[in-house]
Amino acid sequence: MELLTARLRLREFVAEDWRAVLAYQQEPLYLRYYAWTERTPEAVQAFVGWFLAQQAATPRDKYQFAVTLKDTGELIGNCGVRRTAPGALEADLGYELAPAYWGKGYATEAARAVLAFGFAALGAHRLEAQCVADNIASARVLEKIGMRLEGRLRDKEYFKGCWWDRLIYAALAGEGEVGG
Repeated sequence: MELLTARLRLREFVAEDWRAVLAYQQEPLYLRYYAWTERTPEAVQAFVGWFLAQQAATPRDKYQFAVTLKDTGELIGNCGVRRTAPGALEADLGYELAPAYWGKGYATEAARAVLAFGFAALGAHRLEAQCVADNIASARVLEKIGMRLEGRLRDKEYFKGCWWDRLIYAALAGEGEVGG
């Protein structure tokens, strides 16, 4: 299973990918909007192991792709879509990239491909995504791929000594320029 874009190859994870994931998940910029304060090799191996288990599930309702550069094969993040329940017509979308690749359009490119996959291959009617409200760049990615802001969950999460709001975005199958 793979998705191709102009510059990216989104492919299935393999066990050895944990090292590349650990490299970017240890970066302070990456950790800014997560409850995690550090990432260990064991935690990241379990994180990647979760994606591997999703690949083996029958029926399969969760797809988390390793985002790699088409030219070099370098793993720069991940992006996925997960049904909310087996066979559900609703799913959520999420992504993360190594900070060195922020601001270059890669998150938008990957998320757009996975959004289209969610509607076409999974037959989803509704795709939802959430982000920390302070993460303006992530919110902008969701807007660029055609998702609409539906709400703000005030003081939704407490980590790193403060409360964080979360934004909820969604797209419906057949809506205008979704994914395009």
